[in-house]
Amino acid sequence: MNFDLLYSNLTNPTLLFFILGIIAASIKSDLEIPASSFKFISLYLLFSIGFKGGQELAHSNIDREVLFSLLFGLLLAALIPLYTFFILIKKLDISNSGAIAASYGSVSAVTFVTASSFLELLGISFDGHMVAVMALMEFPAIIVGVLLIMHFDKSGNGNISLKQTLRHSISNGSVLMIMGSLLIGYISNGKQAMEIKPFTTDIFKGFLAIFLLEMGITTAKRFSAFRRNGWFVASFSIFIPLINGCAVAFMSGFVTNDIGNRFIFSVLAASASYIAVPAAMRIVAPKADPGIYIPMALGLTFPMNITIGMPLYYYLITISG
Repeated sequence: MNFDLLYSNLTNPTLLFFILGIIAASIKSDLEIPASSFKFISLYLLFSIGFKGGQELAHSNIDREVLFSLLFGLLLAALIPLYTFFILIKKLDISNSGAIAASYGSVSAVTFVTASSFLELLGISFDGHMVAVMALMEFPAIIVGVLLIMHFDKSGNGNISLKQTLRHSISNGSVLMIMGSLLIGYISNGKQAMEIKPFTTDIFKGFLAIFLLEMGITTAKRFSAFRRNGWFVASFSIFIPLINGCAVAFMSGFVTNDIGNRFIFSVLAASASYIAVPAAMRIVAPKADPGIYIPMALGLTFPMNITIGMPLYYYLITISG
């Protein structure tokens, strides 16, 4: 592996702010980002990546590669929760297994943002349709997770209809924001869209750094609850995403030859949702414990991906040709 690349990622200012957040929470500092400001920054990041992706998509031809990429993303989002559920069910109950499987089948928009920043440091671009892939991968995993709970749980948990599940998945704020921004970016007049480029591009990394600072604080606060659930969930949080990311690093070569696109596919397969899925699971699977699946995704999988995972996936893609 290229250790200069690993060092570059570890010294990325956005990652260092994430570490600062962990330190702040660990020493019980009063440093915090107001909830309203944090929500605004979250929406801004989703708006920015969606709008820029829509603009890129508007200048791209909708060809076979784009269609295959969308189908490949949907397939990953459906298969990952399916196989992980049967791993989790060996140690956990049905509700928690379904919720965790849905989290790891869905994607993390923040990890996507960090991945795009990683590629930018390397001077590598990716196609705008990958934003559409990410947006579409949000809800299939939720549906599969709920269907698994409904099928295996006979106690009445997960009794929400499939129609309600689908509607809630699509109307989730983060999903709606990124899909809506993608559509607006796609249909917007190119000249007028350039007028807001300073807002969508120039200040992006600064907001990302503040966002990750708060994510670090949140991670450290939730990690104590996560530790009570044993080594099984800890091992799952690290090794399953790594397996997914490494496998897709090779498999994505059948869909596209573009290094940036393949890297984004790998990161999406390795990421886990801690925004859209928890919001849905609180309604459709109330017996599932957020104290397990949120810290899994946020406390271990997210840091693992931005420190070790991304350089590893990139290395595997480059050696696979």
